[in-house]
Amino acid sequence: MNRHRFRYYDLLVHAFVVILLISNLVGQKITAVGPFRISGAQLLFPITYIFGDVFTEVYGYGASRRAIWIGFFASALLAVMGLVTVWLPPAPGWDGQAAFARVFEFVPRLVVASLIAFWCGEFANSFVMAKMKLLTKGRYLWTRTVGSTVAGQAVDTIVVMVLAFGGSLSTGLIANLIVSAYLGKVLYEVAATPVTYWIVNSLKRREGVDVFDTNTDFNPFHGEA
Repeated sequence: MNRHRFRYYDLLVHAFVVILLISNLVGQKITAVGPFRISGAQLLFPITYIFGDVFTEVYGYGASRRAIWIGFFASALLAVMGLVTVWLPPAPGWDGQAAFARVFEFVPRLVVASLIAFWCGEFANSFVMAKMKLLTKGRYLWTRTVGSTVAGQAVDTIVVMVLAFGGSLSTGLIANLIVSAYLGKVLYEVAATPVTYWIVNSLKRREGVDVFDTNTDFNPFHGEA
């Protein structure tokens, strides 16, 4: 993929990374919606899967792979900087250390969980999206956006909830979080399908590209990172 000839790809990657980082920061907040318990990350994180669908559908699996790796390393940097800034001695008279540490000391665990889950889930999402595009010969976009999300979010949700909250929350609450988050993310994707259609079709027209991954190497560690 010669990304340099595209007008919007880099801008989309930047937005994708910003949303991912914000999701990592707000993810430790648990809120109640009726009987469901959801993480604050669920307000934004499903959008990263829409981005993944757009990258794969318009620019191909290679472009999606590059965006995933950029997001992965940006999140890792957030985790490291969170730890470093907590460890730095607070200035005399500054009384925010306890609150700051409460937020950012948890971030590394959450980010590690997110990194592993994000890596597995996003690549599963992009792989399914690319393969389904070949199977459907580029038709029925909704089947690909929903089908890839069903697969990718299942992997992501189970991994992130178990790694992020295992040992600190009860098994029942973690199970509730998994079911609530998974259903919420899939419904989010379904509801966003008209918007995804519009974005994908607009980008294909403006960029003059519609990639089919016929001979693509789907190894996450190969190709441009």
